[in-house]
Order: sequence, then C-alpha cells, then structure tokens
Amino acid sequence: MPEGDTIWQAAKRLHDALAGKVLTRSDLRVPKYATADLTGRTVLDVTARGKHLLTRVEGGLTLHSHLRMDGAWKIYANDQRWTGGPAHQIRAILGVHDRNAVGYRLPVLELLRTADEQQAVGHLGPDLLGPDWDAERALANLAEAPDRPLGEALLDQRNLAGVGNVYKSELCFLLGVTPWLAVGALPADRTAKLPALAKKLLEANRDRPIRNTTGRRGPDLFVYGRAPRPCLRCGTPIRVADQGDGSRERPTYWCPTCQTGPAPAPGSPPTHRFRSRTLP
Repeated sequence: MPEGDTIWQAAKRLHDALAGKVLTRSDLRVPKYATADLTGRTVLDVTARGKHLLTRVEGGLTLHSHLRMDGAWKIYANDQRWTGGPAHQIRAILGVHDRNAVGYRLPVLELLRTADEQQAVGHLGPDLLGPDWDAERALANLAEAPDRPLGEALLDQRNLAGVGNVYKSELCFLLGVTPWLAVGALPADRTAKLPALAKKLLEANRDRPIRNTTGRRGPDLFVYGRAPRPCLRCGTPIRVADQGDGSRERPTYWCPTCQTGPAPAPGSPPTHRFRSRTLP
C-alpha cells in the first residue's frame, strides 16, 4: 500500500534511473496530454512530496503523478520485458538511452509548469520525509479539529503528509489509543510525542523493502492486517473495522485491550463526519 515511505522509494528509483539523462521517449497516455512531447529534454530530478511524485524536466515542466491504491512506476532495462500489467493499463512512458520508466494505472497524471507545482501539492501539510517537516505545524494542524477522530485526522494530508492506513493503525497502537479517539482527547504526553514517532516510523522504513514497525524478525506490524490474530503484547484478538465517510475502504486495525478510547460496535456503518476533509 503506497504511503510516504513507499513513495519516497519510488521517487528514488525514478531519480536514479532518469535524472541527468535526456529523454529519448515520451508517451503520456491520457487524453489531455496525448500530444505532449518531452523528448530531447533532460530530466532534472524526481521528488516525493507526501504521496505525490514530481518529475521535473528541462524547460520548466513537471510531470505530477499520484499512485493512490493501484498505481505503480516500473523501471526496465532496454532488453527487459515489461511486466507491470497489460498494455492498456500503461498511462506514461519516459525513456532514456538505457532505461524505460513505465507508469501503470496512474489515477492522477498531469503536466504542469514547475513554477505551478503548488497547484498540485500546495494543500499538503508538512512532509514527514521532506525538508519542509515542521512538527509544531503538524500538531497545530491536527489541533484545528479537536473533535475529529485521530485516525481520520492522521490520514488527512493537509495536516501532515505521508501517513496512510498502515501507519495510521500502527501509530494509534503505539500511542495506546484507538483511532476513534478525538484528537483533543489524546493525553498531552502522547500528543507531544506523536510527530516524532510518526517521523521515526517512516524514516526507519524508507530504505526497507518490507515495512516493519515492531523491530522484530517475526511479525512486521503490530496490528495492521493481523485481525483476528492475537495481539503481540497482550494476546487479545486484533479487531478490524472501516473508518471514514464510506467513500473508500479504510480498514482500521486495533487491539481493544492495549488501546483505550471509543471503537465502533461490530457491524456498525462507517461514520460520515468530516467528509470534506479527507484528501489524497
């Protein structure tokens, strides 16, 4: 599941493959940009911004992409077979003399002026893996809606950028509260350590092929994806429920013993509060 760490990895792979090289192939397979041609331009860099990818090319242009749930960028040598999916799922091809970067199932793909990048990512809060990280600003953003469930607030990229469903569940477990606890009800000592803990988790995993929050060689995650297996700390069966407005699947995992706070009743429908604040 793409979150801040996996997008950071994708940006690094693309940067290593393309940066400093001249594009010999450019194929953007979305109607709006079908006639755009970037061949002959040098790729300057590829940067992650939260869950967004910014590929900057010579001439003041940026190719902005977002993977959401199913998108992927794959890198292939010239003699490699492309295996990321059927051809009709390809949305972008950027080729240099020795590599091809192929974008599959990209739900967001747009070409914009580099000077206008803020139109695509300006709404994002401080990036947990970016140079703009600001723990105080992230806490202030979260505090603006004290009645909002913590899990929903962590997913709102306007508060802090990079947390997805996995880190939401794992952070709440490590803080000892359920994702349905109101932001304003989080004890002050745990509120104070939330930004550093979130940053520590993403930084520890940005270079790992397999995400790990437990620090063990056994189970890699404390709660995410583990229902109804026993909690690694207390043995209570892990629970799972959807959280959010119902517009997309938000599976949320927690331990009812180790984490205090409200939780949905079994079989209850998802909440529709704060629907307008959920952004990719």
